[in-house]
Amino acid sequence: MKNPPLMDAATRRWRAALFLFMLATGVSMASWVARTPAVRDALEVSTGSMGLVLFGLSIGSMAGVLVSGGLVRRHGGRSVIALGAGLLVAGLAVIAGGAALEVSAGVFGGLALFGAGMGLAEVAFNIEGAAVERTLGRPVLPVLHGCFSLGTVVGALAGMALTAVRFPVGWHLATVAVAVTAAGVWTVRAVPAGTGRAEAEADAQNPGSGPGSETSTGQGAGGERTGGVRGQLAVWRDRRLVLIGLIVLAMAFAEGSANDWLPLLMVDGHGTSATAGSLTFMLFAVAMTTGRFAGGPLLVRYGPAAVVRASALVAAVGVALVIFSSSALLAGAAVVLWGLGASLGFPVTISAAGEGARPEDASARVAAVSTAGYAAFLVGPPSLGFLADHVGLRNAMVVVLVLLGGAALITRALRSPVPERAGPGTGAVAPGEGRPRTGSDQPDLV
Repeated sequence: MKNPPLMDAATRRWRAALFLFMLATGVSMASWVARTPAVRDALEVSTGSMGLVLFGLSIGSMAGVLVSGGLVRRHGGRSVIALGAGLLVAGLAVIAGGAALEVSAGVFGGLALFGAGMGLAEVAFNIEGAAVERTLGRPVLPVLHGCFSLGTVVGALAGMALTAVRFPVGWHLATVAVAVTAAGVWTVRAVPAGTGRAEAEADAQNPGSGPGSETSTGQGAGGERTGGVRGQLAVWRDRRLVLIGLIVLAMAFAEGSANDWLPLLMVDGHGTSATAGSLTFMLFAVAMTTGRFAGGPLLVRYGPAAVVRASALVAAVGVALVIFSSSALLAGAAVVLWGLGASLGFPVTISAAGEGARPEDASARVAAVSTAGYAAFLVGPPSLGFLADHVGLRNAMVVVLVLLGGAALITRALRSPVPERAGPGTGAVAPGEGRPRTGSDQPDLV
């Protein structure tokens, strides 16, 4: 196994910029979540009406996620990150103004802008992060997502402190908007132009790369080009990518379920106080952050298939204890297992999606899996609320347990495909070598 290439100054700035802005997005999201009660009080609306206001975030997020991959392919990741950052900052400013003026429609519109910016930027960030991994030959995406998790911890702590001193929510969110603007400007300047756009350029230079062509995306799309809507759907003809998509669905669902329901699960399901429920969620966020920052060496040593299989099983144990334990203390402690187990699923599966394809085709595959993961993260967990109305929230979480068990059974799909040989003397990374393959260079340990 050859040593990974050294990092030059431009690549170092590229990676640092991605880390910084993911940290900033985590802070901004947690800042909003922490101040939700204050916004509701400022608007003087019922919980049901507040739910309608919050729906703006879901609408914006899904819209951003669904169009981001196509925009990256057309304009490149840097342009999409710039657009996403602009919408995110505008959304924070509109939310702050809506809360200060006590206008529910303003907060709804701000959340829609905020969600659209998050959705656009995060898919583009996954594509950029996968490109950095291909350049460096070592894991980047787990730490990238770890920066987001760290940002949520920082934002939540700051939000709790500012709530305690009754700091105006409008000024709080406006301050966060200024900080995100600064991070966004530096990030856009540091990220190279054209990441993800080379695919469309390659298709234009190879007009014969349709079905059956040797220059088509044979492994990702069954021999069809990956441009446009049909191309985005065509990548799912690859059986390995379908299995990777199923894994990311399960792991993202497990993470999103904790984000949406964990405090209420502890309060209603285990009879804890609201404060204890919030602290339990904080414990989950810290576990997620720890798992993502510590996961790189494990991936290098054991490989993605073994790590994600173990992660899914650890998360399943944590979820099972939360569901079936009669002790609130044990259930609260089990949240650590839930967070550690769920931490690596999303970034590792996204990274694996780009393997086995040409670098110019990898963005379509990464975008497809990212979209599936974010859809599961945003849309799936709220559906548990309907089930909980009939069986209770603890019993509804059995769905998460079943999905994690299923994911553990199919992690062989995360093994790296056999790489093609790079051209002699080119210094290029051959297809299939875009992400560290050290785990598949050794026997699979699980």
